[in-house]
Amino acid sequence: MSQLILPASTFDFMRQLKQNNNRDWFAQYKEAYQQQLELVEVFTAGLLNLLNTHDVIETPSAKKALHRIYRDIRFSKDKTPFKTNWSGNFKRAGKHRRGGYYFHLEPGNTFIAGGFWAPDAPDLKRIRDDIAFDASPLKQIIGSKEFTKTFGVLEGEQLKTAPKGYAADHEAIELLRYKQFLVRRRFTDEEALRPDFIIKASDTFKNMRPFFDYMSDVLTANVNGEED
Repeated sequence: MSQLILPASTFDFMRQLKQNNNRDWFAQYKEAYQQQLELVEVFTAGLLNLLNTHDVIETPSAKKALHRIYRDIRFSKDKTPFKTNWSGNFKRAGKHRRGGYYFHLEPGNTFIAGGFWAPDAPDLKRIRDDIAFDASPLKQIIGSKEFTKTFGVLEGEQLKTAPKGYAADHEAIELLRYKQFLVRRRFTDEEALRPDFIIKASDTFKNMRPFFDYMSDVLTANVNGEED
């Protein structure tokens, strides 16, 4: 497991890049970037292998999971050309397995996350309709000891008022106002560089499963509880 430890050098490079976020500096240190990228790929491959022991993942490799270092600055006021973090995501296999896994490795801002970042209108309505009908299953999941210990609270952007078609005084209005349904666990730099971080990252993904399973049932079953 030693080769799956996230090396401190991967964070050191990002600190340097943050201080020198320009194309000339990056070109000069492109070889150093490639060396650190290879180390992160090894870590990501190990995480993918662990994730496949408790879920079925469509993402075929670490290279496919990792995000590009280059920022899309076409519509951004921030014109710095490079991201100052390593990140990637894993896609669950099959149309009946909903939810996505995400990891973000950055000095001072490392976290493991997952959920539903931008549900389309039909999916969002199905989720809200299920909550409006009976919010207790979701409340039980996000109020469980395992969930609160791992993630704290459900995160995501919320409407300021009740969504159209739902009563403002509904007993589950706080849940109905969500536009995104996200979970996240943060780690300190020290925690991220420990030998057991990869295990904790995998376990964090595993602890998302009750939440993902609930959402998958809501989004892929018809009114009779059968798969669409």
